[in-house]
Amino acid sequence: MPTTLLERITIEPKSPANSCVIWLHGLGDSGAGFAPIVPVLALPENHGIRFVFPNAPEQAVTINQGYVMRSWYDIKSMDLHNRADIEGVLASEKLVKSLIQEQIDSGIPAEKIILAGFSQGGVLSLFTALRFEHSLAGILALSCYLPTADKLPEQCHSANADTPILQNHGERDGVVPISAGKIANGLLNAAKYNVTWKSYPMEHSVLPEQLADISVWLQARLLA
Repeated sequence: MPTTLLERITIEPKSPANSCVIWLHGLGDSGAGFAPIVPVLALPENHGIRFVFPNAPEQAVTINQGYVMRSWYDIKSMDLHNRADIEGVLASEKLVKSLIQEQIDSGIPAEKIILAGFSQGGVLSLFTALRFEHSLAGILALSCYLPTADKLPEQCHSANADTPILQNHGERDGVVPISAGKIANGLLNAAKYNVTWKSYPMEHSVLPEQLADISVWLQARLLA
């Protein structure tokens, strides 16, 4: 699917953009679901961070009786080891890489780009960033897992071996169990990735306290 068909909401800073956060939504949501967080992050007035909130393609989702919705990949079952349709993951990886390349072509270097995502979008942000051939500023993986379950993706690239990764998860998450996030965290730690883990007393969602912490992390990556 050409990236020109990938709709998105782009929020430009008041100052000329010199960095970017690409934020991927979860299953059945859209870019509009997370775009309102930008003012909540309470970034400095002259921050220079462009936010891009793309919409996933629409497709049938097996676990939802084949209902067509925005989805980065098909979810075949609730079993973590057989949940993600890897062909769909790879197809969406190409779309996300094209989004990153758009930002690079616009003059923002890869090392000033953060790839972020929630739930299914977090799965894709982790997978894509670990395999991406240019060093990114950071990887934000919220309430998610690795699509390859109990192993790291194939062809992880050394370019992001030291890239800061922030993993957040809800302690009462009934959609993506916190155990799934911890499996991913254990694999990342075992492979010596620069990963930070923090859980919150929430379900499958985000909290104001969490967004305040994310704001500090984003600023350290992009404004320091």
